[in-house]
Amino acid sequence: MFAELRSEQRRQMIDSQQVFEVWREADRERRRRFLGSMRWVERSGSSYLLRKIGKTETSLGPKIADTEAAHAAFIDGRARNKERLVTLAQRLDQLAPVNRAMGLGRVPRTAARILRKIDEKELLGNPLMVVGTNALFAYEAVAGVRIDSGVVASQDIDLLFDTRRRLTVAVSKGLGHAGLIGVLRQADKSFDVLQPRGYRAANADGYLVDFIRPLARNVFHDDGKSAFTDHADDLESVSIEGLSWLIDAPKLEVIVLDDRGYPVLMIVPDPRVFALHKAWLGARADREPIKARRDQMQARVVAMLASRYLGLTWDAGEELAALPTQLRDLIPDLRDGAQGQDSGAPAW
Repeated sequence: MFAELRSEQRRQMIDSQQVFEVWREADRERRRRFLGSMRWVERSGSSYLLRKIGKTETSLGPKIADTEAAHAAFIDGRARNKERLVTLAQRLDQLAPVNRAMGLGRVPRTAARILRKIDEKELLGNPLMVVGTNALFAYEAVAGVRIDSGVVASQDIDLLFDTRRRLTVAVSKGLGHAGLIGVLRQADKSFDVLQPRGYRAANADGYLVDFIRPLARNVFHDDGKSAFTDHADDLESVSIEGLSWLIDAPKLEVIVLDDRGYPVLMIVPDPRVFALHKAWLGARADREPIKARRDQMQARVVAMLASRYLGLTWDAGEELAALPTQLRDLIPDLRDGAQGQDSGAPAW
């Protein structure tokens, strides 16, 4: 079902992850501290410092020691930040073809581009996370293995919306009026919502994005929050049973590599909860047989990674104790299966 990475592959992966971490922090600093411009203007015989971000220009005050220092710090800091970003980007460009040659690039590039835009808008992790098949790329990366391609093949990505989270004013402004579909179109301009206020978007190549949310625990206290905006063309999430377990689970932040060899951040649920959720899905009577078999296979694979490589236990500790009985009842089979694959027999 999977093969361990060789030592040189591990070193290459770690190098790529570390460079990307530094680049990502520098890019975040650029967006938070150095967006826009500063300039001096003459008004009524005095000089004033103006800061412009987008179409908005704000006065920071008259020319005094403090504003002169602020202007100098902005100009010098922005120049250093740009130089750092350029150097790190060149390093990532050098690492990418090596990553591809070593078989480390895994995430479909469309999914990676979507996740980078979501991360740039500060939506990744709060309120969006990755679930479904694409989450397996995160689990294999943190475990240092490569899962068989048939288990991870996918032409869509599931974005789980934590409706309990409130967007900050800055993030809301960054989304603009178009909302999530606008972010998708920044990753690929051919994305369109398949039906008005629908939960699914597709690009020209047929790659799908599903926008999903948990069922409300109490329908009488459901505030109806299902989208980022009221825009007619925006995506509206669909509620699905069982997703609250993934929302409530501890999260993993993992840097993975796309199929071009470039890094991207992915935030996913605890692998044990993911495996239990997949096992539960695979056992449902209303699940399509072909999907149920895949669910069960993915549950077994992720359970093995959690037990063997990540050192996670299946005791009903804090992470698993809050799960409903119907999920906790699945623990013995998953745990025993994960620990019993070392018998020397093929994983039929």
